[in-house]
Amino acid sequence: MSDTGFDREWRLAELLDPAQLERLGPPLRQLLGGDAAILDADGHTLWGLLAGDARRQALILELEPLGYLASNSGSEPALAAATRLLTQLLRSQARFRMASSLHLEAVAEDFETLKREHARLVESENRYKKLAGELESRVQAQVAQLEERQQMLYQAEKLASVGQLAAGMAHEINNPLGFARSNLSTFGAYLQKLATLKTRLADAPAAWHELDMDFVLEDGLDLLGETAVGLERIARIVADLKSFSNVDRATEELADLNDSIRQAAGIVERQLPPDISLHLELGELPRLVCLPGHLNQLFHNLIRNAVQAIQDAGRPGVVRVTSQAGPEGISVRIADDGVGMTPEQRERAFEPFFTTRPVGKGAGLGLSTARNIVLAHSGRIAIDSEPGRGTTLNLSFPTAP
Repeated sequence: MSDTGFDREWRLAELLDPAQLERLGPPLRQLLGGDAAILDADGHTLWGLLAGDARRQALILELEPLGYLASNSGSEPALAAATRLLTQLLRSQARFRMASSLHLEAVAEDFETLKREHARLVESENRYKKLAGELESRVQAQVAQLEERQQMLYQAEKLASVGQLAAGMAHEINNPLGFARSNLSTFGAYLQKLATLKTRLADAPAAWHELDMDFVLEDGLDLLGETAVGLERIARIVADLKSFSNVDRATEELADLNDSIRQAAGIVERQLPPDISLHLELGELPRLVCLPGHLNQLFHNLIRNAVQAIQDAGRPGVVRVTSQAGPEGISVRIADDGVGMTPEQRERAFEPFFTTRPVGKGAGLGLSTARNIVLAHSGRIAIDSEPGRGTTLNLSFPTAP
């Protein structure tokens, strides 16, 4: 047996402390008729007075004596009976001490197990915190990268719109420039005729008639008038482009949404196919604190999308834009009779990169960009669409009370 733990060899002094000896001693003395002593295994007296000729009975729990009960006055039967009683008490004490030791060992083992588990949990928590920190850093890096790429795609969408706009505007500007050049060339020829007439002033009437100067004067005035109209058209186109790009208005200001709608519609209208028309029904609106350039882009994108939807349907159609003021603010409605959208397409219409057009025909950022612009102005945008019957976009903007 070990010296520690519940299965150790017990000493008598461990099983009977002084207080217990003081309680047991007097009853033993009475049972044995006057004197009694309790000795340990080495013969040392733990309690009582030991007479020189006292008889001894061994107190045995296992194999070896744990101690002795000694008495001079008690008879052999009485001493044997008292020894058995004391032995039973010692066995009870030993079992109690063994159970206590076993309990303490179990508690200690459980405590050590808990400490080990706690250490593992602390280590796991530290690893988790480290991984969580690394994950958060990676997520932030990925979010920053996604935002950067999304911004790049938005810019690409804007550049695509600007490219399409520039191509249409170049065509529009070339038309008045073409006939202005032709008019100026013809007018130069007319000036040559005036120079020839100068050399023939002697026979002026005949030269005037021969050179058809009446027509020259009449047509020259017409040419100057047409050229002035062409230059006016060029100036108007440039003014529309300047207003659309919002070069001179980089901050919020009070503006009329109808102006943004007209400017966007004017740019799109110049590029309309012959079988598609654009109708504006604009009511009187209160002025709105906004970013006019962003709203120009918003209405340009939405009207252009409506035109493309009609083109995709392969039939003539009309894009109708209406605006009106109400108690809750300004509402704008853009409707087309194009291909329309299924419920599934409507659910995903505002997702970045989602498009119903063929690959290479659109980046899927038009409606996403439009929604962001509307939300930036504290507005709302909703879609009402059916396949084959067209699409209606309903926009609302709150106004100051």
